[in-house]
Amino acid sequence: MRSTLPVILNRSSGSAEDREADDRLRSAFRAAGAEADLHRAENGEDVVRLARQAAAGESEVVVVGGGDGTLGSVASVLLGGEKAMGVLPLGTLNHFAKDLKIPLHVEEAARTVVEGRAVRVDLGEVNGKVFVNNSSLGLYPRIVRHREEQQQQLGRGKWPAFFWATLHALHWHAPLDVLLSVEGREVRRRTPFVFVGNNVYEMEGFDIGSRARLDAGELSVYLAPGARPLDLVFLAVRAFLRRLRGSKDFEVLRTTELRIETRGRQARVATDGEVLVLDTPLRFRSRPGALRVVVPRETEDRKSP
Repeated sequence: MRSTLPVILNRSSGSAEDREADDRLRSAFRAAGAEADLHRAENGEDVVRLARQAAAGESEVVVVGGGDGTLGSVASVLLGGEKAMGVLPLGTLNHFAKDLKIPLHVEEAARTVVEGRAVRVDLGEVNGKVFVNNSSLGLYPRIVRHREEQQQQLGRGKWPAFFWATLHALHWHAPLDVLLSVEGREVRRRTPFVFVGNNVYEMEGFDIGSRARLDAGELSVYLAPGARPLDLVFLAVRAFLRRLRGSKDFEVLRTTELRIETRGRQARVATDGEVLVLDTPLRFRSRPGALRVVVPRETEDRKSP
């Protein structure tokens, strides 16, 4: 008898394209030996509601299809429990899936959900908000906010809007004055951004933005003290050329907990690409092994009968 898996999709329904995508998903799961019970979410609150319903059901796996922000919403429901999250990478960048070596093609991802193995990975948290990849304040939240304005008001595509939003944010560069409390010491910095990663990010070469592991139980913190807009351009070039280490304009900290004070009572904070307004101080912490995720089996396991 085929098992039935709840599948949460973060997109609206009704178009012929949606129905075709749904049929493709169902076929992919049937080919892997399971049935997909599809549920469409209209917004973030819908994602959480459907995840709670699925977590209360009989299935040991709750499948989610969407971008990293959607995965983070489902992770917030499943954290600390025994239900595992199955991932269908249907977003733009899919960093979380890539770092866990989950296939990006629908058919292969569905087979991974059915035939894979569950492992425990860490989550990050800021003021109670869970993130699977990273959280940041300063430059990036401003870029995201301006990109969304361009998409809504000017009808620009995501990538053109992101390009112009980046130029706008750099032009109206406003550095942050922050006080970081890390491992019992205080660090005061003036920086265009503070980037907090769930585990350590590769910051040089062709693998920039990737993580070798998601189970080290730590946060990585990146800053650019005193950097101006042009300095950030040079930093990006140095990172690509693997010459970032030792730069006076780039600083890396590693910790399990972090407290950030800003001048304002509230701060715009991006978590997995979604911008929130949170009360300060911001309290970050690592949640080691908080989430079970289905990942591909090892090559030798696939070859075994």
